[in-house]
Amino acid sequence: MNKKKNDGSGRTGWNRFIYNNNTVGYVFLAPFVIGFLCFTIIPMISSLYYSCTDYNMIDKETWIGIKNYINLFKDERFINSIKVTLEYVFFSVPLKLAFALFIAFLLTRPSKAVSFYRSLYYLPSLIGGSVAVALVWKELFARKGLINVNLGKLGIDAVNWFGNMSTAKWPIILMTVWQFGSSMLIFAAGLKEIPSSYYEAAKIDGANGWQSFWKITMPCLSPIILFNLIMQLISSFMVFTQAFVITGGGPNDATMYYALYVYKQGINNRNMGYASAMSWVMLVIMSVITLIVFKTSNHWVFNESES
Repeated sequence: MNKKKNDGSGRTGWNRFIYNNNTVGYVFLAPFVIGFLCFTIIPMISSLYYSCTDYNMIDKETWIGIKNYINLFKDERFINSIKVTLEYVFFSVPLKLAFALFIAFLLTRPSKAVSFYRSLYYLPSLIGGSVAVALVWKELFARKGLINVNLGKLGIDAVNWFGNMSTAKWPIILMTVWQFGSSMLIFAAGLKEIPSSYYEAAKIDGANGWQSFWKITMPCLSPIILFNLIMQLISSFMVFTQAFVITGGGPNDATMYYALYVYKQGINNRNMGYASAMSWVMLVIMSVITLIVFKTSNHWVFNESES
């Protein structure tokens, strides 16, 4: 009977092959690397190339240099899409984070049903961005929908939510706020990591609940707030499904958000070169805003190791 060759360290030839060559690591890493190259890097490079061409997805592209980028800033609808997107981000992100923190704070209180409530509140984040839920939301805010019916019971006239430029954005913003589950769970995890001794010491010093919240909870939770803020900013700039299904960008482009306008230019108008240029401009805008948030975080994010 043949015996496996042993080098004295207890490793067989096959084991030595695995240890000496990072074969297993490369095998497990390969799906991510291949996916990253095929679905991220290559499409980005292609998009950058097409942004400098006149490409309609049918005829061969024609190189036009930076003409698409110049035309962007002459396009009033493009400027408007930036404006309404920034407005949407300005209202939706703070409201969503504030509501998520409030619910997380409630769910960290002792309760036997806390796990059930966490799952229940997280559910909208799983289904909230779907077309089906957007259609339901559209019916809720219709002229004869449930929202207007309840307003009528309170003696308030029905609101034409989607026919008025000043009100069309609010159903979409509220739908985004409703999807607070992921931020809530992260906040809840952060709240549990704050030592109870901090609150006990504050209570001995005579601090009330509100003072403890601002002087202990918020500083200790500030790294979590920064993480949620960055993630929600990125997500909000890419808002598409809600506006596409509920309003279609109307009325009068009041909800023509950036991603929706990219879709209309690229798919509806078959102006893929122009849409690619829009995508790269949005990448720059998001990068600048994210960089500003990171730079300013030094003034409001509490780092215990540096205190």
